[in-house]
Amino acid sequence: MLFEKKEHLTAISNPLAEVMARAGEIILGKDHQIRLAMACILARGHLLIEDVPGVGKTTLSHVLASLLGLHYQRIQFTSDLLPADIVGVSIFDRESSTFRFHPGPVFSQVVLADEINRASPKAQSALLEAMEEHQVTADGQTMPLPEPFFVIATQNPSHQIGTFPLPESQLDRFLMRIKLGYPDQAAERALLKGEDRRELISKIKPAMTLSQLLELQKEVTAVVVSDALIDYVQALNNHTRDSARFEMGLSPRAGLALLHASQAWAMMAGRQQVLPEDVQAIAPSVVGHRLRPITNGDTKILDAAQELLRNVAIP
Repeated sequence: MLFEKKEHLTAISNPLAEVMARAGEIILGKDHQIRLAMACILARGHLLIEDVPGVGKTTLSHVLASLLGLHYQRIQFTSDLLPADIVGVSIFDRESSTFRFHPGPVFSQVVLADEINRASPKAQSALLEAMEEHQVTADGQTMPLPEPFFVIATQNPSHQIGTFPLPESQLDRFLMRIKLGYPDQAAERALLKGEDRRELISKIKPAMTLSQLLELQKEVTAVVVSDALIDYVQALNNHTRDSARFEMGLSPRAGLALLHASQAWAMMAGRQQVLPEDVQAIAPSVVGHRLRPITNGDTKILDAAQELLRNVAIP
C-alpha cells in the first residue's frame, strides 16, 4: 500500500517542500501557481504559462529547472524560427564524407519555449512529436529525448501584436495552463527592494536529485483513484460533449490529464487517495485551455472550467 509508513512520506516530501519554498523566495506571492507547476511536473506533463510580459514566466521555468537539477535550454520563438532551429540539423562532414546530425536545443530535460505563440505554426509543430512521444524524427531517423523531458512554454495574450494562436492539437499536449498575474502590493514592494532575480537564479543549487524526482513521479502513479472518482471525471467529460455551450467536448486525453494531475495534487497534500476536491482544485488549469465556449449573442462563458464544475454534481 502507498505510504505504508508515515516516515516514508516525510522522507520523500522534504525535498519537494524545499523546492517549493525556495521557488517561493524568488517568485514572490505566487505559491499556488508554483504548486500547480510542480504538480504538472510530478504528473509528467508539459506546462503552458500565459500572461503579459514581465510577470515572471521565464523566471519561474528557470527556477524550477535549477532547483530540480535538470538540464535546461531556452528557445526564443520568433516569426522566422525554423523547425531545424528546434530539432537540429544535419551538416556535411568533409572528413568522413557523411552528414552528421547536430542535435538542437530540444534535446534537454527541460525545454523553455519562450513566447511560443510568436513563432509560425510550422515552427510550433516541431514540438508536437517531442511532447507526445518524447522523441524526434530527423532525416528519417528517430531519436529518443532525455528522461525526464518537460516542455515549459510561455505565451503572450493572443490580442498582442505578432502572435499566432496555438492550434488545438498543440494546446491539448499541455497538461496545464496557468497564469501568474500581477503580484500583490506586498510582493511587488519586496521585489522592487530586493536583489535582482537573475542574481538569485545564478546562486540556486539543486534541492532535489534526479532519483528523488523519479521516485516522486512513481509515487504519483500509485495514488489510489476510486471508481467513484472516475465516474466524476467521466461526468465532467460527458457534460462538455453534450452541452451546447462548448464548440467541442473534452477528449479522453483531457480525462487522463485530470486524473494524473489530481493524483499529483493529492500526493503533494500527503494523501493516499484522490478526492473530488483534488479534481476541482486542478480542473481550471487542466481543462481551461481545452474548452472553447460558444458565444451566443451577448452571452459568453467567462470561466468555462468554473461553470463546468458548477454544473456537474459529485457522484
